[in-house]
Amino acid sequence: ELPMYARLTAVLLLPFLLASCVLAPGKFTSMLTINADRSFTFSYTGEVVAIDPGESLKGLEDLKPSTDGGGKEKPADVAAAKARAKAETEKRNRDIAAALTREAGYRKVVYLGEGKFMVDYAVKGVLTYGFNWPYNLDGEVIFPFVSVELRQGGTVRVKAPAFANDSSKSVPGLPGGASLPDPATALDGVFTLDTDAEIVSQNEESGVQTAAGRKRIVWKATPALKQAPTAVLKLAPLAP
Repeated sequence: ELPMYARLTAVLLLPFLLASCVLAPGKFTSMLTINADRSFTFSYTGEVVAIDPGESLKGLEDLKPSTDGGGKEKPADVAAAKARAKAETEKRNRDIAAALTREAGYRKVVYLGEGKFMVDYAVKGVLTYGFNWPYNLDGEVIFPFVSVELRQGGTVRVKAPAFANDSSKSVPGLPGGASLPDPATALDGVFTLDTDAEIVSQNEESGVQTAAGRKRIVWKATPALKQAPTAVLKLAPLAP
């Protein structure tokens, strides 16, 4: 049996996970350009799939007090409940599409049904701050595909956890090591990092391509890729 603190953690995490939307990439192309002067552009074009965390967390219901008095539900009631849940999920996904459309950078968001979206996103800026995508409070979207993290000493770390089949996505404290549904099932894309900055480290085994003074790293994102695309770059100091 799980220790009391672990059961408490599960109960506290459950409402948050059920209320949030987990998005995963499908078939896509994505490019991140980071220049030594800290200017950057990022684009993502292709499928995004919404995953319902509740499907894999149903086993946690035994953590809640039973209120049915031991009675069994009728098949018709179960079918009606499933139909209502599906309708609610579809409505929620349409609401997510509407919320994303209102966010700067989304040139196109179309909900195709059955949890699948078509997205065309592009943004540019200067790295005086970190960058995470996607992240939308209105749509309750969590777990970014790509994160750019500024570090001390003028370095920046790029990591794209959603573009790999990382099996360590379990939620601590959940019974039996419960985890979110496998987000890598539909993963089929290409993620490219283009830069003129110094590359301190990177984990694409094919290495770095160089042309016209620029460097390019290309990761093929499929369920076979186990390590998230990661690179560390050295940028110019911030202007005083």
